[in-house]
Amino acid sequence: MSTSAHREGGVTLIELVISIVVVAIAASAVLGVLSRTAGHSADAMIVAQAVAIAESYLEEITLKPFDDPDGADGEGNRADFDDLDDYHGLVDAGARDQFGNPIAGLDGYTVSVAVVGSAALTGVGAANAARVDVTVSHAPLVNLSLSGYRTRL
Repeated sequence: MSTSAHREGGVTLIELVISIVVVAIAASAVLGVLSRTAGHSADAMIVAQAVAIAESYLEEITLKPFDDPDGADGEGNRADFDDLDDYHGLVDAGARDQFGNPIAGLDGYTVSVAVVGSAALTGVGAANAARVDVTVSHAPLVNLSLSGYRTRL
């Protein structure tokens, strides 16, 4: 009778240690990527909100008349702003609506506005054109500027 050598199934200690090391390296790489992604997941939302805030301020300002309709500058109270140049130098800590009321949830943003004469438009003199620059920031992630033009013509 011959006896055949029968090998037991299983893994050796060295194979087990190598497998544990490979799985640990892969898991740490995946967890590193996931933690980085989770840490920056709100960035896109903050940028999108900053763009929306800048667009709404720019639209509000450029829809106002170029010239002052009543001859009095609206200073201090934003609800009294009735023309373009009333907005020059406006700085809002926290986004606000067109009446100057704070908008809930957007208090981390700072909005500043500059309205300056511009000769950048072909065929329109500097006295008849203004560039409106709206800058929205949310430290430390966002510092965004949008510009638009308004003409008297």
